Amino acid sequence: QVQLVESGGGSVQTGGSLGLSCAASGYTYNSFNMAWFRQAPGKEREGVASISVRGISTAYVDSVKGRFTISRDTKNTLYLQMNSLKPEDTAMYYCAAARAIPPFGGAWLTPIKYNYWGQGTQVTVSS
Repeated sequence: QVQLVESGGGSVQTGGSLGLSCAASGYTYNSFNMAWFRQAPGKEREGVASISVRGISTAYVDSVKGRFTISRDTKNTLYLQMNSLKPEDTAMYYCAAARAIPPFGGAWLTPIKYNYWGQGTQVTVSS
């Protein structure tokens, strides 16, 4: 059974940093693309960053480029380092995974690509 468990959310002030983690189990981790999504109240779920198998390629939504970094280790954990946080980054953040089907690119920032999801972790940025 596939399980994705996020951790690391919290509250910070504008300009602060947070690191999120997602522990994966129940599937062949290194055969799956992974991603972080976020959803604020009343808004659609948005792809924040995605990473290909073995971390070869990454993709980011424009609003986080230069501030967020997605990475994955070789075992079972996905990370999102968030710097220079802004109030508009406030949302529930979700980890997602899907079997890798080439090519990798910006399309892997859309929710429909993913069939496994974590329960989410809240990130709140105050001004």
